Amino acid sequence: MPAILNIAAYRFVPLEDLPGLRETFRERTRGLKGTVLLTPEGINMFLAGAATELEAFIDWLTADTRFADIAIKRSMSDEIPFNRMLVKLKKEIITFHQPDFERTSHPAPQLPASELKKWYDEGREFIIVDTRNDFEYRVGTFKNAVNLKLHSFGDFAAATEQLKNYRDMPIVTFCTGGIRCEKAAPFMAGQGFSQVYQLEGGILKYFEECGAAHYDGECFVFDKRVALDGELKPTQTNMCFACRSILTPEDQQSADYVLGVSCPYCVHKQAVA
Repeated sequence: MPAILNIAAYRFVPLEDLPGLRETFRERTRGLKGTVLLTPEGINMFLAGAATELEAFIDWLTADTRFADIAIKRSMSDEIPFNRMLVKLKKEIITFHQPDFERTSHPAPQLPASELKKWYDEGREFIIVDTRNDFEYRVGTFKNAVNLKLHSFGDFAAATEQLKNYRDMPIVTFCTGGIRCEKAAPFMAGQGFSQVYQLEGGILKYFEECGAAHYDGECFVFDKRVALDGELKPTQTNMCFACRSILTPEDQQSADYVLGVSCPYCVHKQAVA
């Protein structure tokens, strides 16, 4: 039985005295590994550790009224997928490159995972938009999802021009854990898209409640597990730490794959250099 608890969580809530808050979080996360981002607009975190220690941290966190309603997604693994514990201060929870954007001006309702599955089961007509980066899309995505081919989430606003013909159709945005959609969906609503929803809790929450129904492939995660299947278990997919290409089990059998040095996608580039 896997012994390591992993959590992913975020909450948009005004935060002040960030340097002081950082010191408090540094103290409270001793014994854990992962990353906590603290910003004026809220918190985002990915943590791992022994279940008893991490649950104690969650109890402390949710005793604070600012974080009492934070939605936490849990999964288990055999090993801690992070190398160290970092508490960082940032300007935004997720960089959007839209300085005049106000997230609460055009709220977009959240669509529960079970409801999205129902829409698929019933064959309902809707557009589902992947707000993640192109390489994440290629690891796995929902059936018929639109790939905006983003290099980074900062490209999303401009990329919505690709969706202009769907302004009057139901649109569901999704990402890994829901945080990117907290900006993507309200932005689209403010641009005149009339029926925009955001998948509540993202792919991870969907896997937790619905498994891999209507989902093809795996879900990329930004830690050493690399990708999770519909049961939230790490897969055999890996990453080249030289060029950061995603590697299937077949890619890893190549003679060009040397752990930490090269892979089939970068070995020839290195030879030219």
